[in-house]
Amino acid sequence: MTSTAYEHGIHVRPATAADAEAVLLITDAGFGVSSEPENQYEFSVFPLEQALVAVDGERVVGYSAVRPQTITVPEGRSVLAETIANVAVAPTHRRRGILRALYTEQHRRTEAAKRPITAFTASQGGIYGRFGYAPAVVTHDIVVQRAQAEFRADAPDPGGVELTPIPVARQVIPEIYQRWQRVTPGAQQRPGVSWAMLFDDPVHRRGGGTRLFALVHADGYALYRYHRRATGSAVEVVELRAVTPVAYAGLWRALLALELFDRVEASVVPGDPLPYLLTDPRQVYTVAHRDALWLRLMDVPAALTARGYAGDLDLVLAVHDPFRDAGGAFALRVCEGVAECAPTERAADAELGIDVLAGMYLGAHRARAFAAANRLRTGDPALLRALDTAFGSEREAALGWFF
Repeated sequence: MTSTAYEHGIHVRPATAADAEAVLLITDAGFGVSSEPENQYEFSVFPLEQALVAVDGERVVGYSAVRPQTITVPEGRSVLAETIANVAVAPTHRRRGILRALYTEQHRRTEAAKRPITAFTASQGGIYGRFGYAPAVVTHDIVVQRAQAEFRADAPDPGGVELTPIPVARQVIPEIYQRWQRVTPGAQQRPGVSWAMLFDDPVHRRGGGTRLFALVHADGYALYRYHRRATGSAVEVVELRAVTPVAYAGLWRALLALELFDRVEASVVPGDPLPYLLTDPRQVYTVAHRDALWLRLMDVPAALTARGYAGDLDLVLAVHDPFRDAGGAFALRVCEGVAECAPTERAADAELGIDVLAGMYLGAHRARAFAAANRLRTGDPALLRALDTAFGSEREAALGWFF
């Protein structure tokens, strides 16, 4: 078995089946969870044989898992990305460069596999900028005061939503998700094991709530559970996906008709239309603003030519990469939504970090906001407006499933 030596006597090598118990101990301690010994899904989404471990002598002190996933990008295109998960370091070995060692080896492998982007969901926000990552999908946690939420007279009232038994929903929902995923930037194709974990709905994953219930429309679905707390009763929307605005309105009409409960709790994209469907938009309270998916561009030309654009461009970007060697000067030309991009020796028209490019990549963050923070620099206001338009997306980015 090959391993790579790093500072402080740490080595990074591929994980083996013999590492399973040590890995579970590190990840449980790192994320504050208790893995169930009988859990059939451990290492099924992110296989152990594809992971890396950091070792101090014979002791496993760090872990990083990986899985290729197809992610939708703007204009209905898709990219095969390397997604990273369950990165953890033993509390006894912090501040020894173990995370950097794991990431160095992982990203070296990703470069060899020629994946244009890497992605993960992050438990902390202040760590990953140094590796060229940025939040590329944003979500808002909302609370709706159900009794006070009334639909406008002109809001769609399509019907067609059915309360569906979970065994039936299990058969029809994946196809609806697939149609939604194909048109939603940031959403990933979902493996069967992820669906099984969701629908099996073990008690320890319910957060004190009931089992799952399902509302199904031909073009959307909502999975939810009930909570009865000392502070009041609530409906928790675990997952809501709608291919069309009409399906979205129908699902929310059904959710807000659950009359025995005080509030409905959900996560939505920042530009969600629910407040515009109600006579009083104040009944939709945003209680948290969170990042949902982080990205890094591993190959700038490959990543930029993989997505579509909302406007034309012709410029040179100077991209700075603090972690790997993906930076440089790149000529980017976009015509009718299709991009060409290649390294160039021409003078730059705009300068930015590779993390800024990642933040703009799915359309969730605007070029003008990064420019206001001096993280994107150009002396040409017209060029900034063109960047802002081109990197936008008709449909807001969303995380497909949490990993």
